[in-house]
Amino acid sequence: MALSRAQLSKAVAHMEAGDWHAAHEIVQRDEDSPLACWAHGIVHIMEGDLPNARYWYAQAKRAFPSKPTAAGEIRALKTELST
Repeated sequence: MALSRAQLSKAVAHMEAGDWHAAHEIVQRDEDSPLACWAHGIVHIMEGDLPNARYWYAQAKRAFPSKPTAAGEIRALKTELST
């Protein structure tokens, strides 16, 4: 099931609050759309599971950052969702 931008924005709000568990509950429902896969990767960066994060970035067809920071990736995703 493809997540709506509103659902993804809710996941981002959880990420911004530092609650990667709640964000993960949302993003794991969509394993196909690039934005949800990117968000899923960010959740795993927050968790500290970089191999899993790399997997989800690949699913999103996004380059994995050389020095990933959750805060920077969350900001970039939030900007993408607002366009």
